[in-house]
Amino acid sequence: MKQSEYGLPDKYSYPMLIKVCSSELRLKEGEIVHGSAIRCGVSDDVYVRSSLISFYGKCKEILSARKVFDEMPDRNVVSWTALVAGYANFGDLENAKRVFESMPERNLPSWNALISGLGKAGDLSGARKMFDEMVERNVVSFTVMIDGYAKAGDMASARALFDEAPEKDVVAWSALISGYSRNEQPNEAVKIFYEMVSMNVKPDEFIVVSLMSACSQLGNPDLANWVDSYLSQTSIDIRQAHVLAALIDMHAKCGNMEKAVKLFEDMPSYDLIPCCSLIQGLSIHGRGVEAVELFNRMLDEGLIPDTVAFTVILTACSRGGLIEDGWHFFDTMKNKYSVVPSPDHYACMVDLLSRAGQLKAAYDLLKSMPLKPHACAWGALLGACKLHGHVELREEVSNRLLELEPEKAGSYVLLSNIYASANQCIRQLNMENCILVAYIQTLSQRGEMMSISWAFRYLMNPFSADILGKFLSNIMCKNVRSLSRVHISDLPVQ
Repeated sequence: MKQSEYGLPDKYSYPMLIKVCSSELRLKEGEIVHGSAIRCGVSDDVYVRSSLISFYGKCKEILSARKVFDEMPDRNVVSWTALVAGYANFGDLENAKRVFESMPERNLPSWNALISGLGKAGDLSGARKMFDEMVERNVVSFTVMIDGYAKAGDMASARALFDEAPEKDVVAWSALISGYSRNEQPNEAVKIFYEMVSMNVKPDEFIVVSLMSACSQLGNPDLANWVDSYLSQTSIDIRQAHVLAALIDMHAKCGNMEKAVKLFEDMPSYDLIPCCSLIQGLSIHGRGVEAVELFNRMLDEGLIPDTVAFTVILTACSRGGLIEDGWHFFDTMKNKYSVVPSPDHYACMVDLLSRAGQLKAAYDLLKSMPLKPHACAWGALLGACKLHGHVELREEVSNRLLELEPEKAGSYVLLSNIYASANQCIRQLNMENCILVAYIQTLSQRGEMMSISWAFRYLMNPFSADILGKFLSNIMCKNVRSLSRVHISDLPVQ
């Protein structure tokens, strides 16, 4: 650090500089500042050390954070809270709780730090328990819980807490709107945005991105134009990569490809995220060749594609039936960019080969996977077996799929249709029984016990006692398990 004309930096300037390094996660620069603080003799100051604990915690260098904490001659509540937040951010909730319980005194930020960590880890019951135990709460307390519920898909609880909050800042509104958008409830997201605007709350860039995501899901061109017009009246910089990508994605998915392309071409330089948004839009509208051309332009500009970018282009190749391009990008991903193919990449290739009728190649690719393929890949291949009448593969593929998702009714429906098309009526009969089993499980998970009797009522054939017994003993919940005592003759008939 250079000396200024006013002398050496002091204990008041170091925390501000460390905070900048924390906000941008600049580990190397922060370590240099730490060394400078030691040389200047201010590293033992409680505020300097507290800032360092927070910095190392945010950078997930938890051992360094703990070392700074343990070497502190004096500690205050800020120091303790920074360590709790550091452990929570690192995912070490046991130590986060241990430090929290050891605190001589606690304040709102310390409670909020632990609740946030529990929420991010998916322990919503633990987070809610702590939330209910708080004597005092602020907008951050409510927001971390709203965000936790939203990320877990429990939008009813998120909305209830939002309505209960005595005050709401822009971050709280953002948590709710992004939650609805992320959980595929776009109408609610738009509705909440209108409500927010009517209360004179100015949205930030993150809220606008969530709003555009909701519009993309709705595919409403009029709404997209309204959002575009509204955005032009704000001070939000649409040149930011994530904002521009959302804007391109919205117009593309709402059918205005000309606007999407214009936004992209007006960019001063290429950026990976907007490129992927436009490639995805082109592929959705059946312009796979243009999507490939754009991806190649992106590579020529020197952009380095990541795993998401390769998923986008492989999906475009699959939709466009571009087999050679698909294989080229799949090989390039591994050999040139050292990107390890994920199950999603393999699923894209399997879908591409299956659509083209190259079922054997798709099957061989699945078997060659170093990781266990997910159900989407097997489902794509099974659907192709039906489409192309490939009798030899269907048995093996269906067995693999049912092993992965034994409770999904869709797998049984597809397999039943395949058997029906092959005139294997007996096997189809068994599959219809399996469909009913899967349907009953779905009802039981929803607690719709009354509907279960109707599932039996519409059963057209005698129910297999073996299938029912196995299902009830291994899969179904306790409430439905009592059905095993019911005799088939006692069930209502159509």
